[in-house]
Amino acid sequence: MKIELTERQYRYLLDLVYIGNWVLNSTREDDRIKEYDQVESLIFSHCLRHGMGKLVELYQGELIPSRAFANGGIHEAIESYEDVVFYEILAEELALRDLDGEPLTRENYGALMERIDTYLDEFDEHGTEHISIDLDE
Repeated sequence: MKIELTERQYRYLLDLVYIGNWVLNSTREDDRIKEYDQVESLIFSHCLRHGMGKLVELYQGELIPSRAFANGGIHEAIESYEDVVFYEILAEELALRDLDGEPLTRENYGALMERIDTYLDEFDEHGTEHISIDLDE
């Protein structure tokens, strides 16, 4: 297969590949999905031919994204995404808890969404400052 990209598109592709592999493999420790690592290595290997050698380094015989790449702002994008997802999941879980075990229905869907929005507004304003958990129960 042959894909033609501009240099700028290729640079964006590097970000996408890195983020995708990070999502799939960063929490897997020794159980990494090697096929994704191999695709990442293949995509990053083209850096050498396109004047982007600083974005790749050799590690245990494999070309991987360099520390310069990883420290260049990509993790800020990942962290921003993780923050949004964290608060959205937390708001949804708290709103569902507030239903007192009632199954989600068409009738209570509006109330659930309103409750989620209320939690999200709270998190936007105060983060997790007002959340407390009684660990003595």
